[in-house]
Amino acid sequence: MSLQLVVERLFLTGILSISAHFAIGQDLEPRSYANLPTGTNALALVYAYSKGNILTDPSKPIAGAEMKAHNLGFGYVRTFGLFQKLARVQFTIPYTFLSGKATINGRDTAAARNGFGDARIRVGINLFGSPALSPKEFRNYKQKTIFGISLVTSVPLGLYYKDKLINLGSNRWAFKPEVGISRRFRNFYAEAYAGIWFFTKNKSYLVNKLQEQEPVFSLQGHFNYYFKNQMWIGVNGNWFDGGETRVNEVPTGNLQDNWRIGATWSVPVNWQHSFKLQFHIGAFTNTGYDYNLVALSYQYVFF
Repeated sequence: MSLQLVVERLFLTGILSISAHFAIGQDLEPRSYANLPTGTNALALVYAYSKGNILTDPSKPIAGAEMKAHNLGFGYVRTFGLFQKLARVQFTIPYTFLSGKATINGRDTAAARNGFGDARIRVGINLFGSPALSPKEFRNYKQKTIFGISLVTSVPLGLYYKDKLINLGSNRWAFKPEVGISRRFRNFYAEAYAGIWFFTKNKSYLVNKLQEQEPVFSLQGHFNYYFKNQMWIGVNGNWFDGGETRVNEVPTGNLQDNWRIGATWSVPVNWQHSFKLQFHIGAFTNTGYDYNLVALSYQYVFF
């Protein structure tokens, strides 16, 4: 099998998934635990458009928010061997053009924000069913069941105004330990991930207030079908719950029983380039985060 055919098989894995993220818990990232050859590099660019109650947070008393956001994102992933298992590190960062209106303390307010959002770093290792393989060894690999773990870190690099409710960054660190399982059934791939977000304190909320948030539990699932020409489609869903928020020790809200669903369509152009279209909507929204999103991304693979 030639190197070209090896890379074509990589497109079946959906090497790098990046999406515009506005709040913790909403991730819909298929193929995060797929097996890849060691030494694989992938770059991705994404444009996403979203509309709705994008920024509503339990700590932010924003009612009836109608926001529009144009988002540009950049991502990079690198695979390597660790204890003879496949490991990877992934970095993503978004840039957002946000505008809209909301009702704050009974007053209609318009807002516009342009800038970087918080960056994310994912470090993971597949513990079972995913050995560290060179590109030559990967030619004969056939996936069955894969089990892996990862740690996602949200880095507070995003635009943040201490005296504003509406921001692109969170001004706090967040960490999500996660476990994931993936199983292949001929041309079908089923996946499930479970993780818990933990947050540091924001000591500059509305200038000098203290914002704290309890952990948020998240669960996501993906079911994908792959065609012979390396094109694939998938349905996606997630659920997140918890996250009671306090400002100066006063409870201000939480995230209870929120669901999002979506779909993904990936099309290869040639052995190194592919495009992916993704959308997701709020299927059930108990507290905020009621918005629709559509994203188009481009992926480039090299060794």
